[in-house]
Parts: sequence; C-alpha cells; structure tokens
Amino acid sequence: MPGEIRCIDYCYVTVPDKPGEGSRILTALHQAGINLLGVSAFPHGARKSQLDLVPEDSAAFTKAAKTAGLTLSKKKSGFLIQGEDRPGAVAEIAEKLLQANINITSVQAFCAGSGRYGGMLWVKPPDMRKAAKALGVSQSTVAATSDIVDEASEESFPASDAPSWTQGHS
Repeated sequence: MPGEIRCIDYCYVTVPDKPGEGSRILTALHQAGINLLGVSAFPHGARKSQLDLVPEDSAAFTKAAKTAGLTLSKKKSGFLIQGEDRPGAVAEIAEKLLQANINITSVQAFCAGSGRYGGMLWVKPPDMRKAAKALGVSQSTVAATSDIVDEASEESFPASDAPSWTQGHS
C-alpha cells in the first residue's frame, strides 16, 4: 500500500467556545517550539470546544502544555496517514481495515497540495494493535490499549451532545 501510516499520540483540551481560544493555545505551543502534526477542533457541550492536538514530540508537548496552564486529556492514540494524492488512496486503507474486520471510528483526510494527502484515522482502543498489523505499522509504535481513550467515547464528547456533524447520521 503506497503512502505512510504511523501511530500517533495526542491529547485534547476543552476551552470556552469563543473567539481567540484556539489562537491562544496554538500561539502558546508555537512560542514553546512545539510542532503539531495535526489539529482538530469541534463543539463539545454547551459553550465549549474541544481541540485535539497531535504533537510531533509528546514529551515536549506535555511539558509546554503544563507551562502554558493547559489541562490535557488522557493520552489518546490513532494513526497519521500520508501519501501521494490519487483516487482511492483512503479507500485502500479502509479496505485493509475491513479485511481485518475493524471498524473505523473516525477519519479526516484532505488533499495537502503538491499531489499529496494527509489525515488522521481512529479505531476503537481494543483494535489498535490489530489495526496496526493490518496497516503494516510497526508494533513497537503502538501504545498499550490501557493508555488509549476512544475518540468516540463520552470522554471525548458526550453521546447526549455529539458534534453536530454526527447528528442524524447512523
């Protein structure tokens, strides 16, 4: 399968849903020298937003977040997917997981320009190791499942207040 897939660790922060909160956090991390591989933000409850932050260096990120006064969630895991942009690139990854009987919890993928794509993909914590094997990801980079929080768990967003993009979909 062309492209690169690797295991990622990330945390999220919950902030007031108001102008400037994302900028405040991203600026503090930038000023601390933190490189982020990905960011995802969406509504999280009444007047709150959740920012998923995928750092290149988890240890440095954790230290910088503490210095900035951020309250991080438990460490979570998923997969970073990257490769040459072409029809069916993400479908091939989904097919590998289907063949291993693994459900994809969430995926975000985008054209990155210059003929490349990138994205993030999540499976349920008990499926991380099996998914890594199906995708050809080194087992040494997959965290123990007890350290992983499910992206779609109530800790991530309560079932009673799922993000608007999940409402009305089955």
